[in-house]
This record gives sequence, structure tokens and C-alpha cells, in this order.
Amino acid sequence: MKIAVLGAGSWGTAIAIHLNKLNHQVRLWMRSKEQFEELIATRHNSRYLDVDLPSSILLYNDLDKAVEDSEVVVIAVPSHAVREVSEKLKGKISKNAIVVNLAKGIETSSLKRMSEVIKEYLLNPVVVLSGPSHAEEVVRQIPTACVLASEDVKACEFIQEAFMNETFRLYVNTDVIGVELGGALKNIIALGAGISDGLGFGDNTKAALMTRGLAEITRLGVAMGSDPLTFLGLAGVGDLIVTCTSNYSRNRRAGILIGKGKSLKDALKEIGMVVEGVNTTKSAYRLSQIYGVEMPITKEIYSIIFENKNPFEAVYNLMTRDKKHELHGI
Repeated sequence: MKIAVLGAGSWGTAIAIHLNKLNHQVRLWMRSKEQFEELIATRHNSRYLDVDLPSSILLYNDLDKAVEDSEVVVIAVPSHAVREVSEKLKGKISKNAIVVNLAKGIETSSLKRMSEVIKEYLLNPVVVLSGPSHAEEVVRQIPTACVLASEDVKACEFIQEAFMNETFRLYVNTDVIGVELGGALKNIIALGAGISDGLGFGDNTKAALMTRGLAEITRLGVAMGSDPLTFLGLAGVGDLIVTCTSNYSRNRRAGILIGKGKSLKDALKEIGMVVEGVNTTKSAYRLSQIYGVEMPITKEIYSIIFENKNPFEAVYNLMTRDKKHELHGI
């Protein structure tokens, strides 16, 4: 089928190559004219993934032409660009086309999830794809399992059939809120795990951060209407594990640099790509206040990256909080 992939970053490139291997007609669009001209000339994505693009993948710098007659439109841009791209898509794609969103984040201005932003402009079925899926491994056909979530189960099952093969397994989940929040909020905890590594702490600390981080992700998720069991699945604990422990994780790498004393600005400059957890920390901190949900780890990470709090002081604050019962991990 005809599939347009919007965004030629690491994830967009990886999913385009994956779908091309499944014999779909893939059109890869990129906003940057400079990147477009480089890929046309070299067929090599040197900046984001360091891979060659098969000649059968069609490259576009014109959004209208890229999505023309597409049966599936994959949004693979950073979360802060989802609104702009969705607005440009309005009236440009078939009403029967299925939109698949890969961006993991919460819009800072509106505090909306990505599917909510997309639906402001498009009446199409929206399917969220989330889970532990580093582009660097997907493109190498390393076995990967993810989740598809939508209010339209048939749309999910259609995408499951179209995207799945022996190295890329997909499960269906109807809890869109939980799947989106799990994919976004784990990036905050990954920043914290990186800061912990940068400070020289060990496995005990990281395990505590991940476990208690999952607890506060679940608290906020439940307050916003999601199923707590979703956070025990691939979009929750699965994505949390891979993002907090892998060297591929930009959020963890940025956290390591901050833990070693670099400013947020310098850390982001060194990473050189979008670190979704930064804006998500700001959004989650505001949501915790709106919903009256206790999120101590998120609060301390917010203080470190936005208020220049000393990371050692943040750790001390977390370790000396009032005594509590674990309450089944929540």
C-alpha cells in the first residue's frame, strides 16, 4: 500500500526502511530542504541514523505530494512539531487514510497528548505506536515488540497487519491515554536515570528511580483516566526499562551530562537532537499540580533542569521524604 512517513529523523528513517522491506510503497518526507538534497544525492542519512536508504523509498520535500493518495500517514516528527504538521495535513489526505503517530510527548502549551493535537485538525482514525523501540535496533531488524492504541480497534488491527513481521511484533491496546502517557512520561525518569549515572551512583539507585518513577507515572495516568495495567506493559515498564538503561537513549545521555555538571543548554547542544524528556518534564510537572498528584521524582528533575538545583540536593530531598508504605508499588 502507499504509506507516507513524515519526518526523516532516526525513527522516521527506521520505520520507512522497515515498511519498505514489507513491500509497501514508502514516501519519506522531510521538512529540511538541506537534508532532502543530501539524501537525494547520497541516499545516506548521516546525521540521524547513519544508514543507507533503499532506492525504492521515494523522497519528498513537498508535503502535499508526499501524502497524495496515501492509505497510511505516519507522523514521525518531534512532539513539538506535531501540531504544525497536523494543521498542514488538514484537507490534504483521504478521509479513509489512517494516521499513525510515533511522537512521544505532551504539548507544553495545551498539555494535550499527541493524538488529541492531531484530532484538532483531522477526522481520520488515529493510531498511536509506542513501546521499547530504539530506531537503531529496529533498522537492524533486532526483534522488537510494541503497542498500537486507538479508539478505533479496526484501525489498530489494520496497522498491526500492515506493519508487523517476524522482527517487529505489535500488540493492540484500547487504552490510548495510558499508552501515550507511558511513552511520554518515561522520558522524565530516563533523564533522572542519566543524572544518577552522571553523579556516579549505581544500580541500586537506578532501580529505585525506575520503580518509584513507574509508580508516579501510574498515579498521574490513573488520575487522567487510564488503566493502571497499561503501565505494566510494553508502553509502560517496557519503554521505561529500555530508555533508562540504553546508550541509545538521548534522554539518559542528556541526564548523564547534566549529572556531570553541564548546563541543560550545553547538554542539549552536545546531544544534537531532540530530547523529548525536557519539555515533557515541564508538562508533567504542571499536570501533577492540576490533578493534585504527588510526583516527587518529576518535581526534583524539574528543579534540576529548570531551576538549576544541585542534583545531590535533589537526591537528598527524595531520600529524606516522609516515611511511607509502598501500597503495592503505587
